Amino acid sequence: MIAYDTTFFSSTVDRHWRRQVLLQLTRIRYQLLGGAIFGLLVPFLVAANLYIDDIDKLPAYLASPVTKTSISAGVAALLMGFLILRKTASLPGSEAIINVVPSFVMSFCAGFLVLFALRLEYSQPFLASSAVGTTVWFLVSNILIERAHHMTFGVIPGGRADDLSEITSVTALPLRSIKEAEAKPSIPLVADFRSDTLSEDWERYIAEQAIQGRAVYNAKQLVESLEGRVQIDHLSENSFGQIGLDLIYRRSKRGLDGLVSLALLIGLSPLLLIVAMLIRLDSPGPAIFKQTRMGFRGKPFTVYKFRSMHVQSTADRLSDMTQSDDDRITRIGHILRRLRIDELPQMVNVLRGEMSWIGPRPETLNLSEWYESEIPFYRIRHAVRPGITGWAQVQQGHVTSVEDVRRKLEFDLFYVKHFSLWLDIVIVIHTIGVILTRKGAR
Repeated sequence: MIAYDTTFFSSTVDRHWRRQVLLQLTRIRYQLLGGAIFGLLVPFLVAANLYIDDIDKLPAYLASPVTKTSISAGVAALLMGFLILRKTASLPGSEAIINVVPSFVMSFCAGFLVLFALRLEYSQPFLASSAVGTTVWFLVSNILIERAHHMTFGVIPGGRADDLSEITSVTALPLRSIKEAEAKPSIPLVADFRSDTLSEDWERYIAEQAIQGRAVYNAKQLVESLEGRVQIDHLSENSFGQIGLDLIYRRSKRGLDGLVSLALLIGLSPLLLIVAMLIRLDSPGPAIFKQTRMGFRGKPFTVYKFRSMHVQSTADRLSDMTQSDDDRITRIGHILRRLRIDELPQMVNVLRGEMSWIGPRPETLNLSEWYESEIPFYRIRHAVRPGITGWAQVQQGHVTSVEDVRRKLEFDLFYVKHFSLWLDIVIVIHTIGVILTRKGAR
């Protein structure tokens, strides 16, 4: 009798089964089904158990206006949070795990505010448990999905397609011949369509595969999306398509910026005064640091910050860059920079329309003029208002060298190219993480 070792086969089957389950979780229907169970059904049972003591009273409880209002608010918050999560998680440099909690916190807070504004009665235990249940479900499911989901691309070597091998978040499988590509028909193809090394046979094969429904990506757009930056070494006149921003969003963003700044300036005024006093006591010089920087549409403006460095008599290009462990930073300045409190006076700039809460950081005139002379397309970053925080800040942090500046510009140009509400939401989420972890502080 032959003895078979079933350990390998059982473990292989288990892995395959787990993978299939996780793949099903990526579908919208199952994510929403789980959200409905843990975010609506379970909270309803919890709230019903608190309010009724007899099962015969369940129909009356379900038909009550309070219950209907609570369930409607829970459904709306669930759908809104799910929409925000899918939009933000689909953007480059963004992980669904990081975005889950802020997405549903925003949606349920919005729900509470609407109910409060309309003075509608609702079940607090239901909505509170609904917020917790929904968040926990999407957090756990997305953690499991991201652990199992790793994209693999079939790369046709040549040009920008070779850059894909340097991105650790995906697997780049080189395809040296059409025969190798035919042997792996399920993986997406990636090629640099402008590369001189792409033969006519490869072009015909790529076209045929696209017709047959196989996913085919242009390496330039794919690398840009995965890295979240526009590489300036490969910029051309068609890299941006049409350089035109969404005017409706730009104007609504300007209005929201002003309202938030006004409210915070009033609410935080005691804190601002205390910080100013501590700066004056810590070192000689004014509490507020003023500097002329390049702003929206290339117009200079005066930026305001809490002074975090000793007063300098002269300034040049190199001194405009803050180095790691810079000895010019004062004792209180180290604390202000770590907590990003030194940026708070820029709320005045935002209120005046010179800056936004989110956008490329404004550079000094010395640095800006230098970059414009050295780097093509640099002025494109002035198409949007400079910001207190931005895509480059959450992706890279402070810059300390010219090479860092070039990489920072790539992130800034990506923000200009993909200027949208959803990218701004991602930046807000990541900014909160940066403040909590002190990442990139100098």
